[in-house]
Amino acid sequence: MTHTPLGCREFRRGHRLSRRQVLQAGSIAALGLGMGDLESRLAVAQATGSTLRAKPAKACIFLFMWGGPSQLETFDLKPDAPAEIRGDFKPIATSVPGIQICEHFTGLASQTDKLAIIRSLTHDDPAHLSSGHATLTGQLAPVVKSDADPPSDKDSPHLGSLVSKLRPTTSGLPSFVAMPWKALHPAAPGGVAPGQHGGWLGSAYDGMLLEGDLNDPAWRPRGLSLPADMHLAELESRVALLNTLDRQRAALHESLAASSFGAHQARAMEMISSSDVRSAFDLSQESDATRERYGRSIHGQCVLMARRLVEHGVSLVSVNWHNDGKNFWDTHGNNFNRLKDDLIPPADRALTALLTDLEERGMLDETIVAWVGEFGRRPQITANNAGREHWPFCYSGLLAGGGIRPGVVYGSSDRHAAYPESDPVSPHDYATTILHAMGLPTDTALFDRENRPHRVTSGKVVHGLLT
Repeated sequence: MTHTPLGCREFRRGHRLSRRQVLQAGSIAALGLGMGDLESRLAVAQATGSTLRAKPAKACIFLFMWGGPSQLETFDLKPDAPAEIRGDFKPIATSVPGIQICEHFTGLASQTDKLAIIRSLTHDDPAHLSSGHATLTGQLAPVVKSDADPPSDKDSPHLGSLVSKLRPTTSGLPSFVAMPWKALHPAAPGGVAPGQHGGWLGSAYDGMLLEGDLNDPAWRPRGLSLPADMHLAELESRVALLNTLDRQRAALHESLAASSFGAHQARAMEMISSSDVRSAFDLSQESDATRERYGRSIHGQCVLMARRLVEHGVSLVSVNWHNDGKNFWDTHGNNFNRLKDDLIPPADRALTALLTDLEERGMLDETIVAWVGEFGRRPQITANNAGREHWPFCYSGLLAGGGIRPGVVYGSSDRHAAYPESDPVSPHDYATTILHAMGLPTDTALFDRENRPHRVTSGKVVHGLLT
């Protein structure tokens, strides 16, 4: 079994330990962690066969269905439940005998032989922002059950930030890209959901954000093109001058902010000057047929861009459901029409195209595809507006590719899809399983900017989801 060498400075310690390092060692021991470097942990995992996959996935495409899709209208229909619970939609047969999904996922029904459908996701946080943090990081938010607390440097790092830290790319591209915005909810006092950046790892691991409508013919990734009146040589000259000033400033003020800025600046320059990097972000290189297959929607083109980026070496791409001006998958009212007309069709089309495309390109076995929201919806339909309220206690999600068992249903819910009946899976478990399938250590620690240790994840690996 071969693993990419990970030379993280945090895991390398000299023979002479300071008092602070001894205290850190005690903190790690309290977490149940040893002081060996990351390579040693990988070697132990290899010897025991208990921690890391034999053939790690190279990348993950994380499709975040912001707002909370209803389990009862997607992948866990209850046709025998009372009308006020089962709703309007019918289940349909799929390519796997015995597995049924919603009738409006017409494309995905032919792809269930590639999917692991989880029907027992569960937690107890009904707030969008803090449960969004748990979903995207695999850790509890600094303030749980809260829609009032925005992002902070106390957040846990996004899964993409963790991947950037543990397995940085060498292709000139960032390890972590998110699009087409940072998930925000207008009804939440805190606005932007926490957990979408580097958090306690620092801004150097924030990842790259591609904003806007990728279906717009005029769309270009911000920061990867020069002004019309500037040539590359002129830019290089300006960067050289800035670097000189930065070195002088760093000599006077050795601050983390200055070094982070320098790292971002160097990365941006490398990306602008690389034709291969610019090519990775160029959707016009895809055929019209391919772009139509994914759907000429914001979501469809983001998912296509995600495929292009992992094909060029990006390790984790997070596609957040876009700002549709209608509260996304948060269907407190008009649940059935919103799902049938606006939400399921582009989601179904893009995911179906992605799974097919990855398989045809020989990439599915090395790419994990995740599809999940921050929670589900209450089984009882709100009678006066045909909506469903927040419900974190039981909901559904998907995994596919990259070492995930295909064509299975994992876990089950009770007769109303209100609570798990078997094999509950937390958001922490979901995230931990993804990192594990990518060959990353999930039972070790990383250090924040104050050299305090944090577990990479707080969940368990769900081995029943893995091949």
